Amino acid sequence: MCGIVGYIGHREAYPIVIKGLKRLEYRGYDSAGIMLFDKEGDLKISKTKGKVVDLEEKSKDIISSATIGMGHTRWATHGVPNDVNSHPHLSNSGNLAIIHNGIIENYEPLKKELIKRGYTFTSDTDTEVLVNLIEDVKKKDNLKLGKAVQVALNQVVGAYAICVFDREKPDEIVVARLGSPLAIGVGKDEFFIASDASPFIEYTSNAIYLEDEEMAVVRLHKPLKIRKIKDDSLVDPYIQELKMNLEQIEKGGYEHFMLKEIYEQPSVIKDTYRGRLHANEGIIQMAGVEDNLEKFLNADRILIVACGTSWHAGLVAEYIFEEFTRIPVEVEYASEFRYRNPIISSKDVVIAISQSGETADTLAAIKLAKEKGAFVFGVCNVVGSSISRETHAGAYTHAGPEIGVASTKAFTTQITVLTMIALRLSKAKGTLSNSDYFRYLQELEIIPEKVQEALLTNNHAREIAEKFKDSTNCLYLGRGYNFPVALEGALKLKEISYIHAEGYPAAEMKHGPIALIDEQMPVIVIAPKQGHYDKVVSNIQEIKSRSGKIIAVVTKGDVQVKELSDHIIEIPETSDALSPLITTIPLQLLSYHIAVLRGCNVDQPRNLAKSVTVE
Repeated sequence: MCGIVGYIGHREAYPIVIKGLKRLEYRGYDSAGIMLFDKEGDLKISKTKGKVVDLEEKSKDIISSATIGMGHTRWATHGVPNDVNSHPHLSNSGNLAIIHNGIIENYEPLKKELIKRGYTFTSDTDTEVLVNLIEDVKKKDNLKLGKAVQVALNQVVGAYAICVFDREKPDEIVVARLGSPLAIGVGKDEFFIASDASPFIEYTSNAIYLEDEEMAVVRLHKPLKIRKIKDDSLVDPYIQELKMNLEQIEKGGYEHFMLKEIYEQPSVIKDTYRGRLHANEGIIQMAGVEDNLEKFLNADRILIVACGTSWHAGLVAEYIFEEFTRIPVEVEYASEFRYRNPIISSKDVVIAISQSGETADTLAAIKLAKEKGAFVFGVCNVVGSSISRETHAGAYTHAGPEIGVASTKAFTTQITVLTMIALRLSKAKGTLSNSDYFRYLQELEIIPEKVQEALLTNNHAREIAEKFKDSTNCLYLGRGYNFPVALEGALKLKEISYIHAEGYPAAEMKHGPIALIDEQMPVIVIAPKQGHYDKVVSNIQEIKSRSGKIIAVVTKGDVQVKELSDHIIEIPETSDALSPLITTIPLQLLSYHIAVLRGCNVDQPRNLAKSVTVE
């Protein structure tokens, strides 16, 4: 959440910053702002509630040939979304400007102390407190900007990624991070600063990712210096070559990023198992698993921690791991796990799942698990992200950049990785027969073709969406492996269409939710041929007898459920354990089309952020 873009170099800063902010819109925000410093020594700021396009309109008067600039998209924490609370914020002298992602938890006592010292505040934000704290330290101790930032940050509690500019030092920007990502793009006589690499991928393929509690002074015509905030020790910059390309972060002719990412699933699932899955040889080879195989095999249990869609992928994995490996599995919300004093031992394996690799609650859960002596394995999508660095080992999903806030391809690629891990462990433990093991490998290898076939339901999903776009509530039902898919389907509908939706195990209907069923209630039932088919048919009959409108996801050629349903969406047949990779596709399409028909902002749903980097 929130987005940072900065530039210092020889190009005009304004178009780079504005384009960069647009690239970061996926992160979720409610206001935007920009700062430019021109050759005449003028520091110009424009900021507004709303979108980057609103900022463009408002900032026409400040456009200049400035070669230094910073921009920000804000997701409100302290203070409502308005022009005043938007970033950048200036210090009382007007010399310092700051943009900030994160939360300063002790801002209130700091603010009270600064007020005593004569400082005044125009916004409700913790960020304005931070910039004035930096200014106070700088003046009081007669320090250079970089040192003042360091001293000030040692006084704050919370999370941050910041860029600070001083008009008295117009050839540098000071940056720092703790708990919120920050990347520095290194070009020829120029530097780019951003929350991720997408704003500068077209200008340079070289990037430095700051670690937690690191800061850097980004200066023109001088080498980049990175220091530890706590002890001032120097850090050797590690320049990574970016694997991302511009095509991956453009819409590619699709109306929305979400639709593009839904349609990318056959290829990204294949990318995720490419080089790891060798079905004909009966081999799954994943370095992070192979190097730590004994940790997995000797585990008393596996704990999976995640949030949102990643938590649903973890629930699918619980079914897969327990059936394939016979290792007990517990799935926890990372946000609850860290606060309930969980029982963790050195015999536990903790699998942390996150699309962004920056999810604050999941990172905190990882740190807690490590403190308790558990082995922690990360599953994430973003190379070099915090979770990939904090875990003992891990596996990337290779889904490519996911720009749409509502996750789609991350879900299926996470399940793909987790399934491969479970299959590898089952082979080592001998808990699956050879015939079942080879069958699952071969089925997983052809899953992309079946996902491609499931995408052919798109037009039919749109037709069904037309009929239910004005609904106010919706129920999703599934059993076994497809109960988590029901939860995920309901989440997608809530996220992007703002229709209230709930997912339930189908058998739980008669334990309460059946009271909601009437002729106005659409009920989406996941009813593939494999699994608990007869039981689901009975649940559908219960709904039908109460006049509920039934939309069923069924295996191609199904007759029994078709007769009971108002609408069906047919998908290709696969094994029960791998069915979530197929059954989720029509639910994604249905949510997408309902949201579009309702006029919702599909890629940037209200109040949501792609990467939740604060609690």
